[in-house]
Amino acid sequence: MIIEMKGKALFIHLLLCLAFHVSNAQSGDAAKERRYYSIKNVPIPADVMLEVGGLAFTEDDKLAVATRRGEIWMIDDPYQNKLKNTKYTRFASGLHETLYLSYHKGSFYTTQRSELTKITDTDRDGKADLFKTVYAWPLSGNYHEYSYGPLFLPNGDMLVNLNLSWEGKGKSLAKWRGWMLKVKENGEMTPFATGMRSPAGLGLHESGDVFYSENQGDWIGSGWITHVKEGDFVGHPEGLKWSDEPNSPVKMKATAFKTDSVGTMFDFAKEQKGLKLPAVWFPHTLMGISTTAVLSINSDAFGPFKGQLLVGDQGHSKIMRVFLEKVNGEYQGACFPFREGFSSGILRMAWGSDNSLFVGMTSRGWASTGGELYGLQRLVWNKKPIFEIKAMRALADGFELEFTQPVNKRLASNPKAYQMTGFTYSYQKSYGSPIINALPYSISSAEVTKDGRKVKLIVHGLREGYIHELMLKGIKSRTGTELLHPLAYYTLNAIPGGGQAHQKHAQMMTQQANAQQKDNNTPCGGEPSKNPTEQPANWAGGPDITITIGTKPGLKFSIEDFEVPEGSKVKLVFDNTDDMLHNLVITAKGKGDEIGKKAMELGMDGPKLGYVPISADVLFNTCLLQPNSSQDIYFVAPKAGDYPYVCTFPGHYNIMKGIMKVSRKSISSK
Repeated sequence: MIIEMKGKALFIHLLLCLAFHVSNAQSGDAAKERRYYSIKNVPIPADVMLEVGGLAFTEDDKLAVATRRGEIWMIDDPYQNKLKNTKYTRFASGLHETLYLSYHKGSFYTTQRSELTKITDTDRDGKADLFKTVYAWPLSGNYHEYSYGPLFLPNGDMLVNLNLSWEGKGKSLAKWRGWMLKVKENGEMTPFATGMRSPAGLGLHESGDVFYSENQGDWIGSGWITHVKEGDFVGHPEGLKWSDEPNSPVKMKATAFKTDSVGTMFDFAKEQKGLKLPAVWFPHTLMGISTTAVLSINSDAFGPFKGQLLVGDQGHSKIMRVFLEKVNGEYQGACFPFREGFSSGILRMAWGSDNSLFVGMTSRGWASTGGELYGLQRLVWNKKPIFEIKAMRALADGFELEFTQPVNKRLASNPKAYQMTGFTYSYQKSYGSPIINALPYSISSAEVTKDGRKVKLIVHGLREGYIHELMLKGIKSRTGTELLHPLAYYTLNAIPGGGQAHQKHAQMMTQQANAQQKDNNTPCGGEPSKNPTEQPANWAGGPDITITIGTKPGLKFSIEDFEVPEGSKVKLVFDNTDDMLHNLVITAKGKGDEIGKKAMELGMDGPKLGYVPISADVLFNTCLLQPNSSQDIYFVAPKAGDYPYVCTFPGHYNIMKGIMKVSRKSISSK
């Protein structure tokens, strides 16, 4: 995995300047967001380990919380209107990793690893006494076989998502893994759709349409949400092994995938009509890293976004907002930052009766920027007018922006106040994807409507199948308020009217981007000297010491510290045996967390650099390694002291870390 960087130093410098600009646009958001949406803690007793897997309210406004530890807790007055010390009662226990919870007609419904279970308190003593298997599915025993649901449909049917297994890649080791199943109350099951990898979120749009959230991995370049209808194939080919079953509504076959890399999803979907494209992509690290809960905003009492979706992110401990529209009969739209700063990794959300948003969290084994192992918090709108991009709509010749308040026309009519970049991801078996084909667009005019609520941007060379990053600079409301979030990402699956006027320009842009991508993609950092993968020629006797570091479950290095003598010749072998991307970066003394934070701020250029910041505080680094791959690096140990090493893949550094202890011991000559 050696990638030459001759003549690229200036280019990398320019990329990092852009990344700095992107990260600055998002830094400090929590402090600004607090003015409009307050995060309030729901107290948790010291003896309750509330690793939230599911949230559901009962008809008497008690909040039920399912946990990864197989318990269901009932919380009286979670709003703390009457009770100063919120009351917790254990309703059920002994379940197997409950990662979702619904309440329907007096009973709770949840998925365990191997079944959909109905749980009822028949004698009304406050504790469950009837556990009924509604439908069960087989297991292989693989640790990655999570199950989510049920999501109740308006007609009372239930939907369940089944995670793929993992053996160095996503695999369907047991029947229906990687599928969404529809289950009736009587236990009748109908396969509904497939192509899921790690489908942690399920939710209904206000229209009643079903959306699910997906997480980056093999065949999944970045997180997304997709509108799912019966018979859809949504991306990961492994579940197609069951599409020949007599009751399968999915017509696509695994034989459609003849190679391990098939271009882009958009282009592949033109050949394979059974492939359903994501409605909205969440660019990895730019918006989030692990999408979870999907919830519709059902009231004007939570701000000016009724009818839009909220999507949680476990790794970044934040919530994102989604505007959707239909073009040519299919959903597409834009995602926006909404609220960050939660205490742990967001997995579930639920509306309270007062229109506040309850947020359930967990991070054990799944790293998150919120440092707590678990948490329960409530998000409350402070009723203050907010200046945001309310909606972003595709036009035949650009985009229309709608704002929550009238804009300053002089500022908003300046085309230079808007910057747009288009990019996409590879559709491939490898884990995730770097950003590919990224190029800026030319915005020739910005036309403000008479009421100041909308701006039409004329954009040249739009490309279907691309994500369009829009950054706004200096835009203010008519009263002088700055935009809270001057950033949006629009997934343009289709240009209204067909986009014929863009085709020639777009083709030229794509050719230019492809050429640039071949020359500039580097997953090993921007400083080759710090990724020394060849043993130095003057090491005639080989290394003085060899250190082998692997990975452990829960985002851990297999060795938390090791010792080498000052000036010794070190061969370090990093063996990534985990099921996700990792690197190993050795930093200057005391700089591990700082480098980890800088990696999260790399923006669109993080994948190109292997999430290794260009910094004097980075001493040595491996490339960003795929699951089940390894790399050797060679270096001379620095002066005595403690040198942190971290995985700088976004969100990992605060857990996945260790110390290289350099001693003053001498090395005998070999």
